[in-house]
Amino acid sequence: MKRKLLSLTFLMLASYCFPQDNSKIIDSLKQVIYSKPSDSIKIKAYSDLCWYYRTISKDSAFKYGNLTLQLSKETNNKSGEAQAYNDIGILHYDLADYAKALKHYRTSLKIRDVLNDTMGIAALFNKIGLIHQNTFKLDSAIFYATKALKIYEDKNHTRYVAYIKTNIANIYRGLKQYQRALDTHLEIAEVNKSINDNLGLTRTYNNIANAYLFLKDTVQSESYYLRSIDLAEKHNYKKELAGLYNNYGGILHDMQKYTKAIEYNTKALRLREELKDNYGITSTSLHLAGLYIDLKDYTRAKNYLYDGLSLSEKFNINELRMDAYDKMASYYAYKRIPDSVMFYKELYKSLNDTIYNSRITKEVAEIHEKYDTAEREKEIQTQRAEIAEKELKLNRKNTQIIGLVALAALLFILGYLLYNQQKLKNRQLEKENELKRALVEIETHNKLQDQRLRISRDLHDNIGAQLTFIISSIENLQYGFKISNDILKGKLTDISSFTKETIYELRDTIWAMNKNVITLEDLQGRISNFIDKANVSASDLNFNFSVDEALSKELVFTSVKGMNVYRIIQEAINNAIKYAKASSVDILIENKNNKVVFSIKDDGKGFDLNDIKEGNGLNNMKKRASDIDANITFDCEKGKGTTIILSV
Repeated sequence: MKRKLLSLTFLMLASYCFPQDNSKIIDSLKQVIYSKPSDSIKIKAYSDLCWYYRTISKDSAFKYGNLTLQLSKETNNKSGEAQAYNDIGILHYDLADYAKALKHYRTSLKIRDVLNDTMGIAALFNKIGLIHQNTFKLDSAIFYATKALKIYEDKNHTRYVAYIKTNIANIYRGLKQYQRALDTHLEIAEVNKSINDNLGLTRTYNNIANAYLFLKDTVQSESYYLRSIDLAEKHNYKKELAGLYNNYGGILHDMQKYTKAIEYNTKALRLREELKDNYGITSTSLHLAGLYIDLKDYTRAKNYLYDGLSLSEKFNINELRMDAYDKMASYYAYKRIPDSVMFYKELYKSLNDTIYNSRITKEVAEIHEKYDTAEREKEIQTQRAEIAEKELKLNRKNTQIIGLVALAALLFILGYLLYNQQKLKNRQLEKENELKRALVEIETHNKLQDQRLRISRDLHDNIGAQLTFIISSIENLQYGFKISNDILKGKLTDISSFTKETIYELRDTIWAMNKNVITLEDLQGRISNFIDKANVSASDLNFNFSVDEALSKELVFTSVKGMNVYRIIQEAINNAIKYAKASSVDILIENKNNKVVFSIKDDGKGFDLNDIKEGNGLNNMKKRASDIDANITFDCEKGKGTTIILSV
């Protein structure tokens, strides 16, 4: 049963969060990045995205962690660099890749030492201690946990003190000091209750259950497991539930309640697969294999056994690999295949000997080192007696020199401390200036937005109203007076049509001004409305409009870019209606080589670019494309229609 509990160590992070739907937070962080903020704000957004993607997509989490590290190095942002190494280390820890996790934690620790980031240092001490705990280096684990505890106690952080004490209590359990571990966990539970830390209380109940189990009090152990499961299910703590289901399944197994044990272990396996917990998946797979062996369901037992063995070898988890070899031997014993039983018994013995011999070799080396040290001490004592007399003669001469050196050292230390203090002040000023710049950028952006909204309201309320008045006046002239002059009638009709077109153009401009960004869905709707109007004026012309499904409707353009794209498409369609004598126009929006490509194709009479003198229409389209750093091409030939392609 003790081996089943080896996977119970909990990772306490410097900044923790409760399970929640992170999609809205992720979307808002991406909007911050799209708004082109300062480098320091972008680094913070990248770091937060790494954290929130951690339980959703490890690939995305690594991507944003590496972006944080890259930008921090480029801008010499040491605080961001330390956080990036910390975050990437956590991702490796989650994948049970402890060597890489430790490497990143230590790199982060060096930077935070220089920055004098006390809280960050404490969090890293704790994480390094947890890695040593998971790899059974318990002396190193308690060393780092104690260093973290001292910092949190000095800072009077009750919640973090409780977390560190939990880890220390688990180390006591590893050292077989079970009563001491239980007493510590019971003390922590009261602290968790006093500060309403439900996540901490869930973990503490689980640890109390483990301690009672080692003290062979199964009744109390089961009681605390059920309390912990109830809290975890109530608050949807998936990571904790995975461990709890696994551990409670182990108790049920020992009580020979096999069906119920399989139910809880299966739930644990599903959660651990969802969380991509390699150690947990391996452990639970072997638990299920043992259950099915006891039930004599050898087919299912074999599947779980091979899964557990394969994973333990892949991730080099020696204690679980030994468990897999042991269960394999039991499996083949039940199947009455003695050769396979002997094969896995030998593997078990070989691995056990390797682990034992490594430990013995280390202990022997330590004894030799102590012996050599003792011999050296004897030689040193003899030499000291001989040297003492000579040193006495030199002491007087050296006193003045030592005094001068000490004075120089003192001056150097004072200078160094003053330099460091000034350096810290400069860093603080730099951070304050960055914050001020960010606030100024936000304030300027808000002022510009207010100004745009005011201008758009003025356009709508004043110029829009005046244009509408002109149309109304012309219609009153047409219908209120009997105008017999056909030329005058035509002129009035032209003025009315032109004014209506101007109103449409004005509405498009107001639409763009009222938005910070224009989504692909907004643009698609605007183009559809324009095509509907064009269909009315050119009823003999067939329009086909389609958008590639691979393009996200959430794709955004700046208002300037979106408006220019719309105007180019509008101009292209107008040209097809006025000059091309086409029977159909195809408008297509698609994704090519990470660019959005807009194509407008007609089957009209076409034209030769070399023969035609460019008018305002073509020049306007080229100018608009240039303004938004887009590429526009005209594929046309007389008698074969025209295709205009805009790549953004």
